[in-house]
Amino acid sequence: MSLFRSPLRPPGAAAEKDFTRLCVRCGQCVEVCPHQCLELMGGFGRERRTPRVTPRRAPCRLCMKCPPACPSGALDPSITDMHRAGMGRAYILRDRCHNYTDGTICMTCYDRCPLRGKAVVLSGGITPAVTTACVGCGVCEYVCPVKAVEVLPASAPGVPPTAAPTLKVPGGGA
Repeated sequence: MSLFRSPLRPPGAAAEKDFTRLCVRCGQCVEVCPHQCLELMGGFGRERRTPRVTPRRAPCRLCMKCPPACPSGALDPSITDMHRAGMGRAYILRDRCHNYTDGTICMTCYDRCPLRGKAVVLSGGITPAVTTACVGCGVCEYVCPVKAVEVLPASAPGVPPTAAPTLKVPGGGA
């Protein structure tokens, strides 16, 4: 993660500026996570002791137990459906993905996505593509054997320069 990028927050997190103001740093979201996906940030400043997900270490499994555990409203307790997690978006980096670089067929990100067939689809039946249904859980970043996936938080501006285009959700949703 870049030193200058906002952290990837748990499902249902308020916008970053509001999140850091609302979070009381109690750690209840971290305690309730059965997959140990959340960690409290260290360092100094307003992000200290706020929860984050680090996909390459432990992606969010979208169990949705953290939003109702938050006592302060930093995580919206009404967000209980994984399709509404709103953490961020994954981007497939064309300069690293085997399917784009050398034609080797790898479907790891597609096969392991909790929203399989919705958030990651196979464009042309072969090339993985992220859609607007992606919630940014980071499972694809975690499982990619060549680190060709990068998840950016919902609060992050811009798109990685080598990212494949994001597709509309099949069937017209989101």
